[in-house]
Amino acid sequence: MNKESILKKPAVQALLSSLACIVLGLFAGFIVLTFIDARGAASALFDIIRNFFRYPSAPVALKYFGNTIVKTAPLLMCSLSILFAYKVGLFNIGVAGQYAFGTGLALFAALHWQLPWIVCILLACVGASLLGAISGFLKSYCNVNEVISGIMLNWLSLYTTNMMLTVVKETTSPYTKNIVNVNHSALLPNIGLDKLFNNNQYVTVAIPLAIVLSILVWFVLEKTKFGYELKATGFNKHAAKYCGMKEKRNTILTLIIAGALAGLGAAMFYLTGYEQWQCTQSSVPGMGFNGIAAAFLGGLHPIGAIFSSLFIQHITEGGAYVDKTLYCSQISDLISSIIIYLCGFVLFMKLALNKWLAKRDEAGSSKDAAGTGKGGRS
Repeated sequence: MNKESILKKPAVQALLSSLACIVLGLFAGFIVLTFIDARGAASALFDIIRNFFRYPSAPVALKYFGNTIVKTAPLLMCSLSILFAYKVGLFNIGVAGQYAFGTGLALFAALHWQLPWIVCILLACVGASLLGAISGFLKSYCNVNEVISGIMLNWLSLYTTNMMLTVVKETTSPYTKNIVNVNHSALLPNIGLDKLFNNNQYVTVAIPLAIVLSILVWFVLEKTKFGYELKATGFNKHAAKYCGMKEKRNTILTLIIAGALAGLGAAMFYLTGYEQWQCTQSSVPGMGFNGIAAAFLGGLHPIGAIFSSLFIQHITEGGAYVDKTLYCSQISDLISSIIIYLCGFVLFMKLALNKWLAKRDEAGSSKDAAGTGKGGRS
């Protein structure tokens, strides 16, 4: 197999495009650091890339690696929510609101109703899928773009969650009560995974569950009749309707599933006890929007999303180790945001690569034709 045929493979193109975006993002981050203070630019960028590798002790490094993958699980679920809808021709920008509402229901059930973790997860999925159903219904029957309805629902979900969780807020702070101290049955089981990460109690069943769901999403989309119908509806809903497919039902069902994935991601994170919700929060969680970057960086493939989610969370966590004596505390978020932003250009990179290959093939064909013409005249 020659070099050109390898470059034409979709998987190879997705990998090369993602790597190009990562390199460009890191380079742009380095330029920003240099303009602010050139003395520590190289070391700051290196700290972001290293993350937990900066610890010389293997047990300590493992523990902090555990923290990284704890946040990778919800990010992966948000990216799956984005790509599942995108495969069906929909852009689920409402994933941030679905994530927030899933958080609200999961924590309210855990802290106020004292319910076990499995029930909390189910409530989070049902609540978030309801938001997806609203967007799907408006899209199918009222011709309201899912982006518009999703953005509006994001804010409604955020403030509804804030009001809901005020009931279970700590009296001396704006944060919800610590689930570890209130309802131990609502914590996700760790099934022994904490031992692998130096007794990191936050490493739970959420991580293998997220990987299994990634494989399941790939199987449903690529290997089932149901997935084929969903994608056919996304390509052309009129043709799908002509073929006997229920395009309105498929649209609503797609956003219901996408919403459930986002809600599940929220429950996977907050039911670990790793973090508490701030009831005065004035912006929707960034996890939902980072899921967009993870989905595109992974080539809109469920398996690729596993690795892209891990990478994005890796650099986000690594940004906390930047030298604060040279740079302000927000610089780590800025560098991470630049890299994440450029990850959205993966499809553009693939398009540029295909254009370059097409020009090479055209130039090669012209040269072969010219050589054949000379040989014929001689």
